[in-house]
Amino acid sequence: MNIGKVFLVGSGPGDPKLMTIKGMDCIKQADVLVYDRLVSKRLLANARPDCELIYGGKYPDHHILRQGEINQVLVDKALEGKVVTRLKGGDPFVFGRGGEEAEALVKHGIPFEVVPGITSAIAVPAYAGIPVTHRDFTTSFAVVTGHLKYDKAESEIRWDKIAQAHGTLIFLMGMEKLPIIVEQLVQNGRGEDTPVALVRWGTTADQRTITGTLQDIVETAKAQNFGSPAVVVVGEVVNLRQKLQWFEGKPLFGKRVAVTRARTQAGVLADKLESLGGEAWEFPVIEIVPPVDFGPLDQAIQRLSEFSWLLFTSVNGVEFFFRRLKQLGKDIRQLAGLKICTIGPATRKAVETFHLLVDLVPREFRAEGVLEAFDGKLTTADRILLPRAEVAREVLPERLAALGIPLEVVPAYRTVQGQAEKERLIEMLSQKQLDMVTFTSSSTVTNFVQLIGKDQLTELISGVKIASIGPITSATARSLGLNVDIEAEEYTIDGLIQGILDYYR
Repeated sequence: MNIGKVFLVGSGPGDPKLMTIKGMDCIKQADVLVYDRLVSKRLLANARPDCELIYGGKYPDHHILRQGEINQVLVDKALEGKVVTRLKGGDPFVFGRGGEEAEALVKHGIPFEVVPGITSAIAVPAYAGIPVTHRDFTTSFAVVTGHLKYDKAESEIRWDKIAQAHGTLIFLMGMEKLPIIVEQLVQNGRGEDTPVALVRWGTTADQRTITGTLQDIVETAKAQNFGSPAVVVVGEVVNLRQKLQWFEGKPLFGKRVAVTRARTQAGVLADKLESLGGEAWEFPVIEIVPPVDFGPLDQAIQRLSEFSWLLFTSVNGVEFFFRRLKQLGKDIRQLAGLKICTIGPATRKAVETFHLLVDLVPREFRAEGVLEAFDGKLTTADRILLPRAEVAREVLPERLAALGIPLEVVPAYRTVQGQAEKERLIEMLSQKQLDMVTFTSSSTVTNFVQLIGKDQLTELISGVKIASIGPITSATARSLGLNVDIEAEEYTIDGLIQGILDYYR
């Protein structure tokens, strides 16, 4: 019998970017993924399409799968010869019961590996601006579970030792027992004026922090309805938060933003949003693919010497044109004598990666701007080649034709419906978990509306801000019933980011 293998993987404290590289590799190669409640759903998107997902979440008042059942799932799936990744919040060996799962695997002779994760005991306080050690305050810290039955006569915790130690105390999963924790610390000698911080959903867009002392933290938490999951930090280092908090002060902190660009391009916008404190969710509603027929593009490439200008209106046009040029056994030498015009700085940079200089970049990044830029630079003897999407606006071809300027438009690529997770997108919209949806082209708008359906569009998008990269995209959005809250003044990704920042300021 072919026995599989189990990876016991820590997914970190919540922010998916705090996942280790090895842990991500384990997700990608898994046949079966068994994940916990506190694992970021964005990590699950990295699993293979055929991967079996099993939810083993545990809540304070009930468990989807009990620990013994989880152990048995790991054993059974591995005995079927499958690669199993057991994905746990934080670190699997820090109150993650990873040791128990490993023992079950050893008992059945199943090979396994442990992939450590960043523990929330350190990361969550750090995201709240609280270092767990500081030489001016403490040189030690202790991590204590909050799931022990502290009120038993024979507690498993030596409260007299812990309370009187000078180090920082960190309680994981301790909100349910917070009154008992405070009571035991005070009764065993910890001063009532000792600072305390509670950090809920640390490292995520939902992070929330409240502070107080052992004397008042229980009432403060109760008054603010502050619940789990939260990390409890006790010690003088809590006072450093006043000057060291960095995460919650970012301009887009707490904002969840849907990015609808193609998956190959979404990363640039997502990274910029997250660097400003936002939480970007990628829902690629479009995919960029080759044209149905390469014939027109191939014929134009064979006749490049007939043209005087090469016009690119997008990065996609650049990439697919030069890719096809190479596939036909040609290179940039075929462009000798051609002048190049690009719409926007990103398109210009894409051309420059091929060691070519751009002759003309319109001030306004749309067709109308191209016409203005070409004013006085063209004659009826000029011929322009425009490799673009199969479906696009006809403003530029029509107006150049009216001026008697020959323009040959050839499809270099096309946009089709992307592989966005429809169910998750609708779930997040219906539960009001998204603050904003960004659109970077008319096709992203059209496909977004087609994906979720016009019949429920108004209800789902209610309260969600719409950010558009420019007036053409905005016009498409409005025509489909969307209210545009933000429109970039400069029709670029950086312009869109600036528009979002200005809106929230």
